[in-house]
Amino acid sequence: MKMKKRLLSIALAGAMAAGCLTGCGSSGGDSAASGSGTGSSGSSGGDYNIGVILKTTSAEYWQYVQAGAEAYGEEHGINVEVKGPTSETAYDEQQNMIETDLNSGAYDALVIAPLQGDQVATLIKGADIPILAVDTNIEAPEILSFIGTGNEEAAALGGKTAVEAAKEAGWEEIKAIEICGVQGDSTNTARYEGYKKGINEAGGEFLENETQYADAVADKAVTCMEAIMQTHPEGIAIICANNDDMAMAAARAAQGNKAYENTIFLGFNGDRAACEAILAGNETMSVVQDAYGMGYKAVEAAVAALNGEELEAFIDSGTGVVTAENAQERLDELDKYLK
Repeated sequence: MKMKKRLLSIALAGAMAAGCLTGCGSSGGDSAASGSGTGSSGSSGGDYNIGVILKTTSAEYWQYVQAGAEAYGEEHGINVEVKGPTSETAYDEQQNMIETDLNSGAYDALVIAPLQGDQVATLIKGADIPILAVDTNIEAPEILSFIGTGNEEAAALGGKTAVEAAKEAGWEEIKAIEICGVQGDSTNTARYEGYKKGINEAGGEFLENETQYADAVADKAVTCMEAIMQTHPEGIAIICANNDDMAMAAARAAQGNKAYENTIFLGFNGDRAACEAILAGNETMSVVQDAYGMGYKAVEAAVAALNGEELEAFIDSGTGVVTAENAQERLDELDKYLK
């Protein structure tokens, strides 16, 4: 993956302030306090108790969400209690947590990242406290706001950045193929549409008819990449994937194939493993989700609701693109969040 080095600066999407990504020059907490899009950055939390139920607390991504939520509480004197099941398949465990917290009367508001949106919608039906969704929306009238990544806009940013990188790498014909996650999944669809839009608008050609589905699994992404190399022995300028695991797996599968040595392998999430892979040359770039900012803004929005403020239906936690030029800076920022 040899490419001319050129600074591809992080572009921020939406009103991103919380959990400032790489290249912002300040800590996530300080940045978040400057504004959120809810209009409540200066609001007092009083003696509010905010419950936050995540998909799990054992994974790196969710630890950043937890750190952001707790940081807002510490900065504003609010009691924030974060919990989550042991894994993202412990559905009953999360449902029990939600039922218990709703019935306990201990919380003034709840923030939930649902494992099963339909089941959670049933559990919160008729709830008399503010409830907000984080990371993944819950289709229910009780949800006052969804705080998360604008997946289509984020993927479009990644697609445009990848086209520019492909030009720098010397590709004259910039074609792109996506290795997708689960067909029919709403997040997968949004990222697909975003990649297509960003790549085509930037002057590339997104090959819709050659999209591969790998069910978000690295092993299947390898199989998909092998099929792509057989169909396109001449090489493809951009391989974009719906997560970093698939992007890294595709890059590994292409190692040693000279036709693909300048291919741009674009992933999605931008967590520690992706940054390390980018620095090692095992992935080219990744769209960043601001997990810390999600947690921070979700609690901020809950406080705003308790203070009687009207919330936007969707609060974008912001996004960017991490490359070899800023991956170390991103890693340093992530380290600050979990101290």
